[in-house]
Amino acid sequence: MQKKSKQLLENLITKEYDICNFCLGRLFSKKYNSTSYKILGKKLRSKLSLRKSKKCYICKNLFDDIDSYIELLLHKSSNHQFNTFVLGTIIKPSFSERDDLIKSKFKIRAVDSLKTSITKELSRRFSRKTKSDIVNLDPDLTVTVNFKTQDCELRTKPIYVYCRYTKHKRGLAQKQKSCENCSGKGCLTCMNHGITEFNSVEGKISKYLYEKFYADRVKINWIGGEDRLSLVLGKGRPIFVKIINPSKRKIRFPMKIKLGEIILSNLKIIKEQPNGSKPFRSSILLNIETKDQINSDHLKKIKNIKNKSIAIFEKNGKTNQKSIYSVNYKKNGLNSFITTILVDGGFPIKRFVEGKDVSPNISDIIKNKSKCSQFDFKQIYLST
Repeated sequence: MQKKSKQLLENLITKEYDICNFCLGRLFSKKYNSTSYKILGKKLRSKLSLRKSKKCYICKNLFDDIDSYIELLLHKSSNHQFNTFVLGTIIKPSFSERDDLIKSKFKIRAVDSLKTSITKELSRRFSRKTKSDIVNLDPDLTVTVNFKTQDCELRTKPIYVYCRYTKHKRGLAQKQKSCENCSGKGCLTCMNHGITEFNSVEGKISKYLYEKFYADRVKINWIGGEDRLSLVLGKGRPIFVKIINPSKRKIRFPMKIKLGEIILSNLKIIKEQPNGSKPFRSSILLNIETKDQINSDHLKKIKNIKNKSIAIFEKNGKTNQKSIYSVNYKKNGLNSFITTILVDGGFPIKRFVEGKDVSPNISDIIKNKSKCSQFDFKQIYLST
């Protein structure tokens, strides 16, 4: 564009519409090859001998409030640990409509929209103040500045941890009941945790991680499960945990963490948790009681199920197969015995003893109606 036509366009815009320096510089940034909108706007205003803008037609002096929004962002992010972030904005539709009208009317193309430019400006200043990097892919922190409500929302990238837990006292359930008010989704009643009580394995681990990471929610990927009365011994049950919206990201843990009836060990931050179910095996000690007096000859037949597949008939009509890799037993009463088995993960222990849609099963093998009064996990092995 020639110099005369440039000046004509500048005069048309500035005389017909009251436009602030930032918007003025943005609209002519391509023509003057400038990235500093405010500086360019000041130069154009001085060059054209224009009075200072009172109320920008496009942004309604939105850029005058940038500093206050930066202060708001710094305040809300002050307790967050992050190295990278991405920032987005929400503005009233009328702002974009006025911006589009000006660009359409004066045939201005290939310049940043009002929304894009204010997002860039906020991002640049926030990055400088926090010494963090702007990234679009997988940032530690995601910021949304809402100019409609004059507020901002911060969300952080999930953190994943791995650990094992042992349980040395009976009577503690594995899973925690969800908050009755929100069914586990997170609300004011449960402080966004999804649970209101912490009297289970899940509750105790969740509470510890909430407090360490200043997180909203914790989602545990269980590697198998146990009964309320079961013990978990040996190296413990492995679990993978997703920590949702954590404020803290750099935590150091002791080798062992005692949480009442349970002990956490080898707690560490990992890059991601495994996709799908993780195969494992369990060494389980079963206490079995029988209806009639035990026949020792029948009891010996238990060893025949070693290295055998067990058919598990489900209610949906499907049949699953699980294997038993080792089995040992010891009679400890006329109507009771204990047995230790090494089995695939997800093995239905009580059904296997009682014979409910499982074949072969203990009751059939020893020809004596049996039930499992108690079972404990001696060791749990993750498959590699």
